[in-house]
Amino acid sequence: MAPLVLAAALAAFLAPQAQAAGSTFPTPSGSKPVGTTIKVGSSGYDGGMQRFYGTGELGSGGQGEDQGPIFQLADGATLKNVVLGAPAADGVHCLGTCTLTNVWWEDVGEDAATFKGTSSSQTMTISGGGARKASDKVFQHNGPGTMIIRNFQVDDFGKLYRSCGNCKTQHKRNVVLENITAFSPGKSLVGINTNYGDTARFSRITIVGDSSKKIAICDKYQGVTSGEPKKIGTGADSTNCLFKSSDITYR
Repeated sequence: MAPLVLAAALAAFLAPQAQAAGSTFPTPSGSKPVGTTIKVGSSGYDGGMQRFYGTGELGSGGQGEDQGPIFQLADGATLKNVVLGAPAADGVHCLGTCTLTNVWWEDVGEDAATFKGTSSSQTMTISGGGARKASDKVFQHNGPGTMIIRNFQVDDFGKLYRSCGNCKTQHKRNVVLENITAFSPGKSLVGINTNYGDTARFSRITIVGDSSKKIAICDKYQGVTSGEPKKIGTGADSTNCLFKSSDITYR
């Protein structure tokens, strides 16, 4: 085969693969409008892979603060097999220890999920699932405790995780990221407040389509209780942003 013909054939073969790069989301089993927040107790909630979307007061689809969530999880609650469509309002609120398994956000509203509560021992675990089209944050951490995000994919996002920068009551917060695939475009994986002792731990992180490495791994802020937090640095250290170069893979 002539060199030019071979090159053209190779380009044609590679083009569809390049176009296919990106997150893969499940096909919902059906759709369910939600006009009033669904409150989930200790018995949990299995959505059967239906798409839930906001209507009425939950249907603005904007970025305004203080929107209600589609789901509110009590301390000890679990939520699984749910697809949140647009509009998604303020997604999911967790009022204490909670677990989200196989939850997907097709078009993040204000935030995908917010971790509230008051106990320093509480844990919010996000296992599986994914989120895309988050113009600002995916996961917001307002209360104390530890958020664990594992086996998760994120695509077209501002920040995957943010420890609240200006909550009226501030806390030490921890986040653990395990087996995360992040697709460009995105701004940063994590933002934490080092002045409150926050920690972020990373392992098996894959970043796709960011050859120039514009997506920050761990941004550091000086958190406040009023006004706006100040960004004071970025990158690994031995105290707050805990990762090695071998923990991050680019492809």
